[in-house]
Amino acid sequence: MVGWILKKIVGSKNQRELRRLAPMARRINEFDEQFKSLSDDALRAKTAAWKDELTKISDPEEQWNRLDEILPEAFAVVKNAARRLKERRHSFTVCDQPMTWDMVHFDVQLLGGIVLHRGRIAEMATGEGKTLVATLPLYLNALTGRGAHLVTVNDYLARRDAEWMGQLYTFLGLTVGCIQHDQEPDVRRQQYACDITYGTNSEFGFDYLRDNGMATTREQQVQRGYHYAIVDEVDSILIDEARTPLIISGPATISTHQYDKWKPLIEQLVRKQTMLCNRVASEAAEKFEQSDVETAGRFMFKVKLGQPRNKQLLRMMEDPDKRRAIDKAELSFYTDTRKEELFQLKEELFFTIDEKSNEADLSEQGRAFLNPDDPNAFVLPDLINEFTEIDLDTTLSDEEKDKKKSERQQHCDEQAERIHNISNLLRAYCVFDKDVQYVVEENKVVIVDEFTGRKMPGRRWSDGLHQAVEAKEGVQIDRETQTLATITIQNYFRLYQKLAGMTGTAETEAAEFHDIYKLDVNVIPTNRPVARKDHNDRIYKTRREKYNAVINEIREHHTKQQPVLVGTVSVEASELLSRMLKREKIPHNVLNAKFHMQEAEIVARAGQPGTVTISTNMAGRGTDIKLGPGVPDLGGLFVLGTERHEARRIDRQLRGRCARQGDPGGSRFYVSFEDDLMRNFGAADRMTKIMERFGLEEGQELEHRWLNKSVETAQKRVEQRNYLIRKRTLDFDDVMNMQREVVYTYRNEVIDSEDPRTLIYEVIDEAVPAKLKEYLEVDEPNYGGLIHWVNTTFPLGLTKDKAQFDTRNVDENAQFLIGKVKEAYERKSSHEEPTAVKSLERYIILNAIDRLWQEHLYAMDALREGVYLRGYAQKDPLIEYKTEAYDMFVELMANIKNEVLHNLFRSTSNLQAFENFLASLPQFLLREDAPTAPTANAPARARQLQPVGAMAGVAMDGDGAGEVSIDLPVRRSLPKVGRNEPCPCGSGKKYKNCCGRTA
Repeated sequence: MVGWILKKIVGSKNQRELRRLAPMARRINEFDEQFKSLSDDALRAKTAAWKDELTKISDPEEQWNRLDEILPEAFAVVKNAARRLKERRHSFTVCDQPMTWDMVHFDVQLLGGIVLHRGRIAEMATGEGKTLVATLPLYLNALTGRGAHLVTVNDYLARRDAEWMGQLYTFLGLTVGCIQHDQEPDVRRQQYACDITYGTNSEFGFDYLRDNGMATTREQQVQRGYHYAIVDEVDSILIDEARTPLIISGPATISTHQYDKWKPLIEQLVRKQTMLCNRVASEAAEKFEQSDVETAGRFMFKVKLGQPRNKQLLRMMEDPDKRRAIDKAELSFYTDTRKEELFQLKEELFFTIDEKSNEADLSEQGRAFLNPDDPNAFVLPDLINEFTEIDLDTTLSDEEKDKKKSERQQHCDEQAERIHNISNLLRAYCVFDKDVQYVVEENKVVIVDEFTGRKMPGRRWSDGLHQAVEAKEGVQIDRETQTLATITIQNYFRLYQKLAGMTGTAETEAAEFHDIYKLDVNVIPTNRPVARKDHNDRIYKTRREKYNAVINEIREHHTKQQPVLVGTVSVEASELLSRMLKREKIPHNVLNAKFHMQEAEIVARAGQPGTVTISTNMAGRGTDIKLGPGVPDLGGLFVLGTERHEARRIDRQLRGRCARQGDPGGSRFYVSFEDDLMRNFGAADRMTKIMERFGLEEGQELEHRWLNKSVETAQKRVEQRNYLIRKRTLDFDDVMNMQREVVYTYRNEVIDSEDPRTLIYEVIDEAVPAKLKEYLEVDEPNYGGLIHWVNTTFPLGLTKDKAQFDTRNVDENAQFLIGKVKEAYERKSSHEEPTAVKSLERYIILNAIDRLWQEHLYAMDALREGVYLRGYAQKDPLIEYKTEAYDMFVELMANIKNEVLHNLFRSTSNLQAFENFLASLPQFLLREDAPTAPTANAPARARQLQPVGAMAGVAMDGDGAGEVSIDLPVRRSLPKVGRNEPCPCGSGKKYKNCCGRTA
């Protein structure tokens, strides 16, 4: 009560903040009045003077302070320029359409501009001119000469806004660029070099990944820093799209999928499950008739586990008594005392489906159906035990042991691949629906964004799921992909020194914006009072009743020529409504993922008299719906939502499409208990009681503001769950992000270095002593293994007598060896082409970083998937992930250095230079016996260099004479063993601490 009274007296935090900004808006208008007397050239001269002054300030903090000082004057310059364009009726073309400039900034838009400059989120209602608001802070921050970015949701809006608002920037003397999907690197570099650059979040993110993970020279990099960015539709980009990271992937080297092989069996399995669920549902109906409610409820819960969208189940859920029986059975099975019964119930099905987590899990019965002859078909073998048994088998020779191990490894790989393929196919058939999560066009499966309703060409589900959906739909199964570079949306945008955002709906997610991005939200008042009337939701028992009511209301509004915008949550729902409207002979437009090309045109026409537009979610955002003649008198645009979305923001966005700039309008949502939101997250018990109390008949609805609260409660539950998922994703990616920053910083240092040889020598100085410690700082120094490593890595041809490692300590040996390696490298370099040496040295390091970083990403993906299982051992998966990831990263950096050493003498600028080097050296045979590959458990001292023939090494004597040797390739006779895996010799130690120490 006290808090409510205080808020009434002093206002909310947002109101107090807006009151503090009001004097600055007045100052901007005063400057605007003064500038009316200036000529165009005098107005432009201010831009040039500010740019000249600010580019001389090197400290970013000083630059920000100076920008704050000139803000009122700079904003007034932009407003004055907009007025001049309007007074002259300046005409131009935007996306090949003729336009005339007719906008000047309102006072509330000035407030929005100040909020954006200060690095916050400005929540402004639809139709309040966010596109124009962004011109103020973009102009101001572009004066520093370090680039200002505006991030939009699609290529069309980026191009439209760049060409439209670009009229204002170019009038004032600034340059404007626009990033589009199909631009070449040279063009992209020019666009980023402009003062202000428009583009989509994915294009900015992918350019960052290409610059830091793939470019090999400074000329190939296109971006020039992360100074200031405004994110348009900030909730869509930083929250909805932030659930999945940006990934650049390439085709995997080998593709071993068996989706086409297992597809017929999975289809049969799904059919058998459908028949089983239908039979159980029929039995349940009989039990209900016999008044055996408890058994019937158990049967229907079984159907819910196996087929949540079963038609008989959904029909029974319409009846309050039956619904209560099903809910009661479900609650009782999830108590601790009945866990075993629940497990047995699941085993009576072929598989179970969890809609909330999008998972499908095979039961023993399902596994037996797929592999009746092999009870262990879905059990991964314990390789460590099997390898130990093979090693302890004295009847087998070494070759036979190696062969057996190789066979067991291959069997394990095939088993894992089969389990993975079947799991993905099951998800594709049971959880992913055509025209909801994806569409099929031109023989390809194209993902549909669940929030925007837009297609996402080029995007693919990871981990083989996309191939499974392709197999299901019978289209071409593309090759599996491997991650080359990845970053989350959150971590990309946190690179910017100053970040701001604008949207019509951010307040509901204010906590997440603050927690993750340190962004506060300011709600900017509308220029004119909102005249929209929001009606209570209408709630029905069934989807069928709901859609019939929707059609009736559309007919009512259409009859009196009032335009209607119908919002749906999926392509499937929009097409169903379209068929129903055709049957009623009501003309309409459909805007969904299949018709995105006409998006802006269809949305712009949605306010004309008698128009009916069906649109998925927030398709067409960024395009105003202007009312046609006579429409305000009819009540304006009426927005009709056919379903509540998981996120309240998206419902608010749909409502916000009407009543722009004080226009009249109305909105209403229709809900049924069969909607996914209500089934999975709604307060089913409470709703059932309400239905009972009122004795609802067919076609009757419930309508009350208290019921709106119940729906919002369900939405809040989903929002909280999704926030926790995104937060968890970010916690894991923060670990990866620190590693990414180290690797990318090192990579850019290599690219920018004028003398890459200093970096090569740094690697030698660090890696050689580390290797020496591995061999010498142990209980028994392994001099033979050390000499073997030296001679297989460097062309030194050292022998035990020449090396004399046993006569020096570790540090002295390190200095001795470093000197030899550098001397040999200088000699090799003297025969290379001088102009090409730097490029070659740069390539040696970059190649090592890129190859091993890609392998590291693959290993980190595997770690992330597997680490959740440690929760069963009462360990926090995140802590475990951080610990393992650190060890893996330390190993990665060591491996990069060793890879550089390995390739140092195996690379050349051209063949002729290498042959010249060879010709300058005396050549003779060091050892006549041909080398054989040592096995994993061979004695370390037996693994010694056995080179023959031509050039591979140079032993540098005191007088500089060279000895030459060649190493034949060592072929692995065993499966590859990771450094952190148990050693195959059976010692129980990690491979790197046992036999791998000398490998």
